[in-house]
Amino acid sequence: MESGAGKHWTEEEVKALLSVWSEKNIRKQLHGTLRNKGIFIYIAKRLQELGVCRDWKQCRAKYKNLKYEYRTVKYAHNSGDVTKTMKFFHDLDAILRYEPVTQLAAEENGRCSATETQPNTSPTTESTQEIIEDDGDFTSSTPAALEATQIKKETIDIDDDSISTTSEDRSCTPVAKRIVGTDNHIPLEETQNHFKVITVNDTGAGKHWSDNEVRALINIWSDEKIQQMLEGATRNKEIFEEIARRLMKRGIDRDWKQCRTKYKNLKYEYRALQKENEHLGNPRRKMRFYDEVDCILRRQPLGPSGWGCESSSLLSVSVGDVTANTGSLGFKRKTWNDEVSPVPLKKSASENTILHFQKLLTERVHTVTEGKKLLLERLCKQEEIQDLNRTQLYADPSAIQQVPAPAAPAAAMAPAASDLKLGKKVNEGKTKEVYELPDMPGCVLMQSKDQITAGNAARKDRMEGKAAISTTTTSCVFQLLQEAGIKTAFVRKQSDTAFIAAHCEMIPIEWVCRRIATGSFLKRNPGVKEGYKFYPPKIEMFYKDDANNDPQWSEEQLIEAKFCFGGLSIGQTEVDIMARSTQAIFEILEKAWQPQNCTLVDLKIEFGVNVLTKEIVLADVIDNDSWRLWPSGDRSQQKDKQSYRDLKEVTPEALQMVKRNFEWVAERVELLLKTKSQGRVVVLMGSTSDISHCEKIKKACATFGIPCELRVTSAHKGPDETLRIKAEYEGDGIPTVFVAVAGRSNGLGPVMSGNTAYPVVNCPPLSADWGTQDVWSSLRLPSGLSCPTTLSPEGAAQFAAQIFGLNNHLVWAKLRSNMLNTWISLKQADKKLRECTL
Repeated sequence: MESGAGKHWTEEEVKALLSVWSEKNIRKQLHGTLRNKGIFIYIAKRLQELGVCRDWKQCRAKYKNLKYEYRTVKYAHNSGDVTKTMKFFHDLDAILRYEPVTQLAAEENGRCSATETQPNTSPTTESTQEIIEDDGDFTSSTPAALEATQIKKETIDIDDDSISTTSEDRSCTPVAKRIVGTDNHIPLEETQNHFKVITVNDTGAGKHWSDNEVRALINIWSDEKIQQMLEGATRNKEIFEEIARRLMKRGIDRDWKQCRTKYKNLKYEYRALQKENEHLGNPRRKMRFYDEVDCILRRQPLGPSGWGCESSSLLSVSVGDVTANTGSLGFKRKTWNDEVSPVPLKKSASENTILHFQKLLTERVHTVTEGKKLLLERLCKQEEIQDLNRTQLYADPSAIQQVPAPAAPAAAMAPAASDLKLGKKVNEGKTKEVYELPDMPGCVLMQSKDQITAGNAARKDRMEGKAAISTTTTSCVFQLLQEAGIKTAFVRKQSDTAFIAAHCEMIPIEWVCRRIATGSFLKRNPGVKEGYKFYPPKIEMFYKDDANNDPQWSEEQLIEAKFCFGGLSIGQTEVDIMARSTQAIFEILEKAWQPQNCTLVDLKIEFGVNVLTKEIVLADVIDNDSWRLWPSGDRSQQKDKQSYRDLKEVTPEALQMVKRNFEWVAERVELLLKTKSQGRVVVLMGSTSDISHCEKIKKACATFGIPCELRVTSAHKGPDETLRIKAEYEGDGIPTVFVAVAGRSNGLGPVMSGNTAYPVVNCPPLSADWGTQDVWSSLRLPSGLSCPTTLSPEGAAQFAAQIFGLNNHLVWAKLRSNMLNTWISLKQADKKLRECTL
């Protein structure tokens, strides 16, 4: 039998299929393959060895049916409806939990439909029932979902029956959906019923985007690499997954489809306003964030060609008379290697126009493919571990949350480097120049120089390439600190030798934090031996005065100077904030360098007052001039600017040695943004009535960049299933913290603690009526058990973060930053209260 239709699949046959499907190499091939006939031929052969006689089309049809039904049930569970179920759900959940789940959107009429195109059938005449070959497989599906699988017997000429038109998990939409019939042709007048332009409401359904979420999306969109990829891409799922990961790092939980939909909305609204600008007057009154989107899109053409080249999942076209006769036609993209087949009918002028467009579209796809691949490789270079093992969602926690944090409010979206207009020079130092940006109010351009100095410029030399090295180092360091939650002036890297920053009035104090006594400290403190360690790190401050060699100041001197910058008076509170921030920044960078076996000896930083927000932020630069770095803690291997200071004579050879040291640091500073440490939190709830409590834990975990899974199990009613779930997470080797959420009598926490070596924490959702009695089941435990109890969902997530932070510097940095920001908020609240009282 050639098609997928036929006899009912028995339980034994389905189990055999699942056993083959669960194999790692099979899952990996199915996850990333567009043409999958060969895979299913192999699966059918494996099934024959197990005594199951099924051809490859039947296997593929059953695979798709099971997958779709699983996702329908999964969506229902996530929506709070646990009554919907299916056979083999737990087996499928074990296979599919690491794969991206298709989002189901609630339509206006209340039906549920998948936003990802349902896999199509083979083109044979018998295969009209392939996707519904077994009525029993769709008992949980909605009428709308079933209706979507019925393929109309219209005809269109599309070839290759071995193409899986959805690539299983990827949104790589074909140029046209396969229509099953006798000849595979479709009359032209029927095309508008089968070619559909996906509108902004087709995908990404969900909650409204807040202003902060939109600003974060636009900020990521303004990244030069992201813009280049979006401009040249026809397949953009990977790009929007990257955007979604960056949003998650900022605490914004949006999937890639929602990001893509919002991106399209913004572009459509902006271009519609520009196209009708003469009738609308000022477009800024009609569209929020018009200026920001304008800065990004101003260099892109606004005509029909510009619209047609958008990196959306579908391309719409308006071609002469075709628009008038058939409406706005949309052509879905085919896979990269497919070609558009000609319609074997007598062609009218409008049909020829369509064929010509299809040919141009195919050529366009092939033209941009290679460029897009190269850009994607560059962008994803920092996620090599995850790329090598895509089936493990948790291979790199930084993939969830570590991306540039939101820029300061001053940071309007920057235009492209080629369009950046420089204003007057604001300031010039020994190694950099600062320029106003007329198109970006509140921002400046920090341009580095190819110059290295020592001793307040008593020694000064030109070092080719230093500007690029310094900019790379500063950008990576500021990105790390922003992701952790430290407030900085950094907006984004603009070019190899310049970056954009919020305009600040600089406070003329250099803050120095030392872990090891060396350098000038030994001269000012005779008797202290080099290598003496300070616990906690020692904080010093120096007034910037080249004429007097930057004298050291005391806290009292700084307060009595009564400085005022950017409308902010520098008093005791501000001095305390800068001192405490200096220590936190040093400790974050010290922890970040430890995985590379590098000792951060000391650090010099400066603060400024943001002229728009009137708050103190980390400003200026942090490059290889700003610290001492000793690999393996060995001073003789120093890689910082001290190697230049120690030169007895500056020769070309000596400068090359210094430059190699700087390049060594610039290469490794990018590794500060990554971690090889893995980890996840698994929340076990006794009932779905506790789902809101568990979602709070999951949301709090996301702020630390920790993946979190929610499971439902009862240690009282199904202890065997609870232990099976435990074994499932112990078996894959990923460090896991279990959080037990059970009201009334908590059996989950103690049972898990007594049967696993992994950490377990109780977080019971106590009720007002019985909370005082129920909590004792979490507190009074038998001997040999250890599962601490916290009543706060955020506290449970923080407990897990503190465990993972021991070996993950990115998680630790967020914890340290949270401590600092909490302290600063209390300090500022106390100041406001005292000012009101006075």
